[in-house]
Amino acid sequence: MLYRAYQTNADLLSPSRLAAQYLGTALWQSKADRSLTRRIAAAMEVYSRMRLTHARPPYDIESVMVDGEEVAVHEEPALVAPFGTLLHFRKDTSAVHPPVLLAAPLSGHFATLLRETVRTLLRDHDVYITDWHNARDVPLWHGGFGLDDYTLQIISFLEAIGPGAHMVAVCQPCVAALAATALMSEDDNPSTPHSLTLMAGPVDCRINPTAVNKLANERSIGWFERNLISRVPWPHAGMMRRVYPGFLQLSAFMSMNPDRHKQQFAKLFQHLVDGELDQATTIRNFYDEYLAVNDLPAEFYLETVERVFQTYDLPRGELTVGDRKVDPSAIRKTALLTVEGERDDICAVGQTVAAQDLCTSVRPYLKTHHLQAGVGHYGVFSGSKWNTQIYPRVRETIHTAAELH
Repeated sequence: MLYRAYQTNADLLSPSRLAAQYLGTALWQSKADRSLTRRIAAAMEVYSRMRLTHARPPYDIESVMVDGEEVAVHEEPALVAPFGTLLHFRKDTSAVHPPVLLAAPLSGHFATLLRETVRTLLRDHDVYITDWHNARDVPLWHGGFGLDDYTLQIISFLEAIGPGAHMVAVCQPCVAALAATALMSEDDNPSTPHSLTLMAGPVDCRINPTAVNKLANERSIGWFERNLISRVPWPHAGMMRRVYPGFLQLSAFMSMNPDRHKQQFAKLFQHLVDGELDQATTIRNFYDEYLAVNDLPAEFYLETVERVFQTYDLPRGELTVGDRKVDPSAIRKTALLTVEGERDDICAVGQTVAAQDLCTSVRPYLKTHHLQAGVGHYGVFSGSKWNTQIYPRVRETIHTAAELH
């Protein structure tokens, strides 16, 4: 019912937003300069952009600098599954770089949120990413997709890459990435990653709980299911699939700081009026990504809330995948790097480094922790400090582990 109401509202507003888009474009083409026409055109553009989209934006990574030379980058699906694609960013270079699987969150946005992370890693690595599909586009006959399925899908992706890979997990998938590595280590799987980097992930949410953690514990899992889960309406391919709609997740994110978003759209309007196109483009690009929402399979969302944020299965030694209990002490040969941001208000300091204590069989010289001063959650994997201070530690961990093997 909730999803149907959202879809009906979006459908009703769509013609006016489309008209505003065309009118704004026509007015800009008239080249009016700081006139009433220019202000109307700016208002039309802002209005047309204040909408949600449900398709993955492009990565737009066409080339990257490798050893001082610009080389072309090509996106190629290495393995396609119903709920996600193993996407390979193949570079036109003869240089041999360590393969890296970037495990992206499945949390209401698309994996393109890690575009900058991919671009940076490509300098020195052969990069793959878990490109999760929008659940509302997955037909019902493909069945469900829970936390166990997510973990097993990571294992499948690593096996598709083959021996010698490394894994970098950002935020939410840190629990599944650690579990997958533990299971593969226990099985002596030849595709077990040589290094595992966990960045700003909720390994143990009992430590320094944030507002997000507290919110997850204010209600029972039954409340979350009754109030936040909807069925995908017609005419989408995933019609009748139970999902946690991406528009709800985005609403929760935006409600944490609504004034900032209002100010940004006001700035976009003013930049357009003043002809400050570079500043306007920066805001446009951010919201093109931020307002592209991805529905989560209901099973995955509910199991993550319950098992990661409410019952803390992994740090308590109670996490299972299928009928197997996850034992982090099974990890012996995989180097471990944990990264946290000093100002992270989503995944607080202490929650990710907890993985170091869980992996008791990893030798001390294979363990590293990096606490980055002055950054919040997104600064851990994007921005200047990611590029200049965090990434060198990630690169060092990967290349050292590759040499040791």
